[in-house]
Amino acid sequence: MRYTRLGSTGLEVSAISLGCMSFGEPSRGNHQWTLDEESSRALIRRSLDAGVTFFDTANVYSDGSSEEILGRALHDFASRDDVVIATKVHGRMRPGPNGGGLSRRAILSEIDHSLRRLGVDHVDLYQIHRWDYDTPIEETLEALHDVVKAGKARYIGASSMHAWQFAKALFTADRHGWTRFVSMQNHYNLLYREEEREMLPLCQDQGVAVIPWSPLARGRLTRPWDATTARTETDEFGRTLYHDSDRVIVERVAELAERRGLPPARIALAWLAARPGVTAPIVGVTKAQHLDDAVAALEVGLDDEEMAFLEEPYAPHTVAGFR
Repeated sequence: MRYTRLGSTGLEVSAISLGCMSFGEPSRGNHQWTLDEESSRALIRRSLDAGVTFFDTANVYSDGSSEEILGRALHDFASRDDVVIATKVHGRMRPGPNGGGLSRRAILSEIDHSLRRLGVDHVDLYQIHRWDYDTPIEETLEALHDVVKAGKARYIGASSMHAWQFAKALFTADRHGWTRFVSMQNHYNLLYREEEREMLPLCQDQGVAVIPWSPLARGRLTRPWDATTARTETDEFGRTLYHDSDRVIVERVAELAERRGLPPARIALAWLAARPGVTAPIVGVTKAQHLDDAVAALEVGLDDEEMAFLEEPYAPHTVAGFR
């Protein structure tokens, strides 16, 4: 395992982050394909054994059960001082008014709920899951600043949004002397590269860590284009992200993987890990092999010709993944 700094901070994280959306009670929330606690714990323990120290979840994943499972596993298998725990806030957690969003009330309430579920007194990285169009960014940023000053989070980060929104948030925090976002968790992989236009250059200029979600395009980069899984059959959001024109890229990943004698996942992750500004792809796993491929991808070097071979067929996409 390699370790790196989270952007311009002094915090060290593993170069692979374990995404925990795959872990949660299938009967809770919207993802019936998630792993139950016993299966989740086995993968969390295996990731720790592989040197992973960076774990990413969210309050909304499986109605909070992802945080519960992760918290119990890390308590049993690791020292709190040795792991970096990240979670997110924004998604709706209950019906009715004030059940979601990034108001001061929501943030100060949800951080306490997340800490209770995780069984810790602080998280290392507290992220806004999306932009809240109904709450002034000043209100959101001041509340997040207060969460940090209260010792409930060490750093704050953001997730998918327009580059102008992120620039506005950084400028506003600087203007008021509030805690600044140190990371951007955005949608970025071989099939979706629109972030290269503005967001990635902004993050590099501002010293912000990039921790992409869906680095394997919800598994599409790991299997034949027409293959289906339990997740793809129920993943309505995922169907909005990729198009038939992406098939050629998937085929090139498979072709290069065959030439190199490697699983396609390692090729796709090696490409992403080599991209300028990328700190730690967030990899979701449901099988031990998924984790093994992610860790091994850090040792796969692609030359310029191979990188160009993978990138050449890309066609611009409609901006997606912001909801």
